[in-house]
Amino acid sequence: MMKTTALLSMACLPLFFAGSAKAQDSFKGLEHLFTVPKHYSAGFAKTAPVIDGELNDGVWSNVPWTDDFTDIEGDKQPVPYYKTRCKMVWDKDYLYVAAVIKDPDVWAYVKNHDEVVFQDDDFEIFIDPLNTVHQYYELEVNAINTIWDLFLPKAYRNGGQGLTSWESGVRSAVKVQGTVNRPGDKDQGWTVELAIPYDKLNLKKSPAEGDLWRINFSRVQWGTTVSKGKYIKNKDAEGKNLPEHNWVWSPQGLIAMHYPERWGYLTFSQAADGGSQADFVMPYAEKQRNYLWMTYYRQQEYLEKNGKYAASLKELAISPEFTLDGKSNTLEMEATDHQFYLSVKASGESTVSINQEGLIKVLK
Repeated sequence: MMKTTALLSMACLPLFFAGSAKAQDSFKGLEHLFTVPKHYSAGFAKTAPVIDGELNDGVWSNVPWTDDFTDIEGDKQPVPYYKTRCKMVWDKDYLYVAAVIKDPDVWAYVKNHDEVVFQDDDFEIFIDPLNTVHQYYELEVNAINTIWDLFLPKAYRNGGQGLTSWESGVRSAVKVQGTVNRPGDKDQGWTVELAIPYDKLNLKKSPAEGDLWRINFSRVQWGTTVSKGKYIKNKDAEGKNLPEHNWVWSPQGLIAMHYPERWGYLTFSQAADGGSQADFVMPYAEKQRNYLWMTYYRQQEYLEKNGKYAASLKELAISPEFTLDGKSNTLEMEATDHQFYLSVKASGESTVSINQEGLIKVLK
């Protein structure tokens, strides 16, 4: 059977990094950003599911669910009080996603395409197919099947803006188990199916066996009361909406979805309809990236405090040499007051780099 895996817990965090205490010390205070993301292996669909929201196609019957969604901050917050989970398959043209959103009070008022769907309770998909943390995609859908699709050239934290002019070409359908926008009765929730075409994701070809994407799923859940037959968001003493709940598949470690480096791993298998697959092995370059991201975060802290970037790793108290899985690695950094370029190298491995805008590149 296909597997969905939470590779390491917070308690096992040091095992994910180098063995030396000095290397582990470099990550102190950032542990919430270095829990190991979850993994899902999608099998190949011999027959495409019918996109009707029913989830009763044979192709779905043997496909495993993800883990139930948890709070966006992980174990720091309580377990969500409503259940959410999803599953995936793929074929040569589409990635298919099916999700179950349990909710006794289903409501949705946003009706127009590309309106801000998360003003309702919703289900969201975030995809970085190139694993560069740039040029990624967001799709949102509510219980009346209103879609908001966005392209992000880069993350908001780096000055990026969501472009609603991008059209995903997604085919989607929702089925409500109950009645939408009818307070007073009790619903079971809603299900959604989506078919996401690759040709809208800046991809030149379909996925192949073993390809790796970054992906995450989020559910926005607002606390509500009923007034005059309508669901109204709960408000504070000043009349402002109380914060929504953010429940996700792979915990981000902070209340922000637009940290693509924190998303889960999606791999593709030719095994069909729940067939046996190999266990996921974390690529070495993904482990190396942790040191790039750790240095990136330290540079952002330094900039916040000093109004400029550190000129050297020494100023950040980061050693340029570390051992990872028994192999020697070297960090190199070039920096000015307003930009930096960092790379990690190891014998026999591709060089991986990052810059001040969080752009990851693998140099063959």
